Amino acid sequence: MESHFFAYLYRLRFIERWSLMRNTMKENVAEHSFHVSLLTHVLCTIANEVYGRQVPTDKVVSMALFHDSTEVFTGDIPTPVKHHNPKILSNFREIEHLAAERLLDMVPEPLRRVYEPLIDPKKTTEDAELKKYIKAADSLDAYLKCVTELSAGNREFAVAKKQIEDTLQEMAMPEVDYFLKHLAPSLEKTLDEL
Repeated sequence: MESHFFAYLYRLRFIERWSLMRNTMKENVAEHSFHVSLLTHVLCTIANEVYGRQVPTDKVVSMALFHDSTEVFTGDIPTPVKHHNPKILSNFREIEHLAAERLLDMVPEPLRRVYEPLIDPKKTTEDAELKKYIKAADSLDAYLKCVTELSAGNREFAVAKKQIEDTLQEMAMPEVDYFLKHLAPSLEKTLDEL
């Protein structure tokens, strides 16, 4: 039987992010998923190499790669809308679960065991400790989007940058602090300044 699973995943490139804001550079969910996976990888690497932890990098990066896969059905709901009140967030989480089930129904049975914990967070037994790296990477990607937009002269992202900085600080993760100190500053530079 033919599976449409990857055909849908490839459509993530058509789902735009930051739809409520004026952007100098458009971003789609596929790009975001790639960036979050890169950032997850570096955060796990910092955890292991700098802080002597034993984070299973490959496993967490795989989780990150699929963290927004349900958006192929739900679209990218802006954070201010999603988090407007607890009821909206609860309803959205249920919609995400339904979207995950729909996507998983497309996965051929011999592959389902592998993809189910990556696509449907309700069905995963993964440790919250691992998910915190993905959440941090997701927030870092939003922060870097704000930095990039502000560097291009787009003040639309000034308040969002401050809010995300506060969120990152509340996470109290030394890996995030390390990234912000050693790796993030160059993203504010022009090509000639690198």
